[in-house]
Order: sequence, then C-alpha cells, then structure tokens
Amino acid sequence: MKRLPQALAAHVATGETTLCRAWRVTCRDGFRLGLTEHDQRLVFDGTVFEPGTGFAATEASSASGLAAPGAEVRGGFSSEAITEADLAAGRYDGARVELFLVNWQAPEDQHVLVTVQEIGEVSRAGPGFSAELRSFAHRLQQPEGRIYNRRCDADLGDARCRVNMAVANRRVSAVVAQVLAADHVAVSGLPDLAEGHFRLGHLRFDAGLLAGRRVAIEESGAAEGGLVMLRLWLPLEARPAAGDAVTLTVGCDKSFATCREKFGNQLNFRGFPHMPGSDFAYSYVSGDSTHDGGVLYR
Repeated sequence: MKRLPQALAAHVATGETTLCRAWRVTCRDGFRLGLTEHDQRLVFDGTVFEPGTGFAATEASSASGLAAPGAEVRGGFSSEAITEADLAAGRYDGARVELFLVNWQAPEDQHVLVTVQEIGEVSRAGPGFSAELRSFAHRLQQPEGRIYNRRCDADLGDARCRVNMAVANRRVSAVVAQVLAADHVAVSGLPDLAEGHFRLGHLRFDAGLLAGRRVAIEESGAAEGGLVMLRLWLPLEARPAAGDAVTLTVGCDKSFATCREKFGNQLNFRGFPHMPGSDFAYSYVSGDSTHDGGVLYR
C-alpha cells in the first residue's frame, strides 16, 4: 500500500487538488531526463522536470501476484527533451522510468514516487511517439538458461566460444563510403576479401550520428573498386554520413560444420549436434538409415 507524505495527504484530503504527474527517465548510459504533464517547470528530488510537448500517459492497471501490468506514455518530439534521433539510435531502450504524483504548487515537499517501470517498445508516427512502460515483473517472463538445440548458443568470440577475433580479417576497421538505401551500405578501406566474408556478422558504427550502434549483416559482397557492399537485416533508423568510421566482424551460422571448418573451434562448440531432430523421432527403422548409436559428426 502506497503511503502519501503527510503534507501531500492533507492536500488530497481537501478535495480540491492541484496534482499532476511527472516522469524521471534514466537511460542506460546514465543520462537523466525529467518531464511533466504540467505546463510549468517543476523542481524536486534533485531533478528538473520540464513541461513535455503534449506529454501524457494512458491509464495503467495493476494486479496482485506476478502479473506484469503495463501502460503507455505519449508525447511530441522536442529539441530540449526527447528527439527523434535519440529514439532512432535506441538511447531510451530499456531506460528506467520513475512516475511521481506531485502537487505543482509545492513540488519539493508534496510529491510521492508511485511506480518504477522501464521502457519497452517505442513507436514513432509523424511528429510524435509512444513508448510502452513495462513493469519489472515482465523480466520473469523472459527465457533464462541454455536452450537444448543442435546449433551453438554462444556469441562468436565470447568467453564460452573462445574464438580469437584478433586473427587477421575477423574484425576489421573501415569507413562508410555510400548509403544506397536504409539497408544497403557500401564501405571502403577493407582488404581484398571474398564474397560473403561478413555474412551474418555485425557492423558497429564508431563515429557519427549512429556512434555505438551495432547492426546485423545479412550478406556482404566481394570487393569491387575498393568498395564492399553490405546488406543489413534491418533498415537503419538514421542515415550515416560518408566517412563515418565502422568496425566489421565476421559472422557464424552456429552450425557444427562451420565451427569446425571455418574457425577450427569444434572443441568449444556449445550446441548439441548429435541431438535427433523431429524427423528422426517420428521416423521408423528402415534399411536406408543406420541406427547403431554411432557418431553423426566428427
């Protein structure tokens, strides 16, 4: 049960209130932003809460137990507050959101923290945006632990995989040469590499508008005229500039054959390549297959 401070409780008891809501957003990089639905700036709890551009929240529901209730907040883009570029770059993904109820006539003494949530899915339309506010209980619905699968569940080069990414051409630096489309980027400054060298790898922007952003590569072409064409899995939310520094890393399709033949890392393979598939489980014994318990992969 939420207990109101004595001064705020007395104000509510009058029946004629001057209440509003305020949100304090703390991003994962430490950036902090205060917003309020009131039309004037509020200062309390060491934070300045700026009036949002049409900033408002939907009704929220709550329930006992481990249910994960949610809500939504909507607003308009503002150069002083939330910008479209920041949302596109994912700056607010997973940010912590504290919701306060405050008496705007005496904010320093009459405010209370109502709930703490985090930002989930963010969508943009025209000059505005909407962001899903998730209860921390939603983390209990996320899968944890390893998955029993034929393919590897480690990330290439991590402590479980142990592939040495410092080996020549596994991680290389380049620069953006051209942006042909939101999902097609040409880079230059690479050595002469074969087609598909960076397939299923990653492109990380080290400078420019998208600095720090890491995107997945669907396919890479062969070097032609000093350029390598990259096709991305998802379109870029913002357009990088020619000359932006990037880092490219090779990819892995997580199969045992690739782990063995491309990286020589079969001893550290984190999948279960001998696991029978559903087709095997539903099949019957015939003279065309061998079911002697022998090794399927070597």
